[in-house]
Amino acid sequence: MNTRTIIAATSLAVMAATAQAREPWTDDITSRTQALALLQSLNADLLSHPSATLTLERWCGAHALAPEVKILARRVKGQDKPLPDDERAALGIGPNEPVRYRRVQLACGEHVLSEADNWYVPARLTPEMNQILDTTDQPFGKVVQALHFRRQTISADLLWSPLPAGWEMDAPLPPAHKAALAIPHEVLRHRAVLYTEANQPFSLVVETYTSDVLAFGRR
Repeated sequence: MNTRTIIAATSLAVMAATAQAREPWTDDITSRTQALALLQSLNADLLSHPSATLTLERWCGAHALAPEVKILARRVKGQDKPLPDDERAALGIGPNEPVRYRRVQLACGEHVLSEADNWYVPARLTPEMNQILDTTDQPFGKVVQALHFRRQTISADLLWSPLPAGWEMDAPLPPAHKAALAIPHEVLRHRAVLYTEANQPFSLVVETYTSDVLAFGRR
C-alpha cells in the first residue's frame, strides 16, 4: 500500500472517529498520518466557519477533551501589543483611531487549544460588548455574535507537519520509533480579519493553535 492510499484511508477513519478509548501518540507512520489528517481536518473546519471559538467547542466535544464541552477564554493580562501601523489599513482605520488589544487562551477543560492576539476597534462594537470584553473572560467570538460577523482569513499556516515534504509523492518516511511522538507546542496559525454584517472590518486576530488540539491521542 503506497503512502497516498495510507493517508486517504487514515483520513476517512479519523473523520468517523468517536470518543472511544485512545492510545498515546507514538513515533510511527500510523500516528503521524492520523495526526496530519486531524490537523488538516481542524484547519478546514476553522477556515469554513466565522467563529474559531465555536469551532473549537465542537472539536472539544467531538474528541471528548473535557467532561464539560465549553470553551473558556482565559485573559492574559498585563500585556499590550500596539497594532502595527501597516495593519491599520486591514481594519480601515486612520492613525489616531483607538484600538484595544486582548490576548486570551482558549481552553477546553485543562487543555489550552489556542492562544490568540486580538486587536479590535471599540467604536465599531456596542457599549455592552465593550463592557463585557473589558470586565470578563468571555470569548471574543461569542461576545460579538450579534454583529453576524464574517471572517476573512489572510493566512493559514501549518507550523508542524507530522510527515516530511514530498510524502504525497512517496518521499521516504521517518523511521518508526517506540518513543512518544514529539509534537511541538505550536502546530497551526491563522491570521484573519472579522467584518460586520455591513462589511465593516472591526477586528484583526492572530490565533496560534497548540499541541493540545491532539491531546486525546490516536485511535
